[in-house]
Amino acid sequence: MTINKILNGTELTLAPEGRLDTTTSPELEAVLKESLDGVTGLTMDFAGLEYISSAGLRVLLAAQKIMSGKGTMKVIHVNDVIMEIFEVTGFTDILAIE
Repeated sequence: MTINKILNGTELTLAPEGRLDTTTSPELEAVLKESLDGVTGLTMDFAGLEYISSAGLRVLLAAQKIMSGKGTMKVIHVNDVIMEIFEVTGFTDILAIE
């Protein structure tokens, strides 16, 4: 998995590409932990994401909890496969998805 990172002032965009699963979710978690200081807006761009597992969902939930105390988080460019996973797991009620 590749994670593209763009910081524009206090706005951070992370764009993971590939599969977000048990093997790769610790990488995204590490990038989030090192990158969120001073960030008030987090955008997760899933245009290049092919799949997300429960481990990836856990990382998203943790990021949402962190950002709810300091700003906003949104998920953009979600494909049909990942949207179905969000719907089945109830994440459509938790995340701001555009």
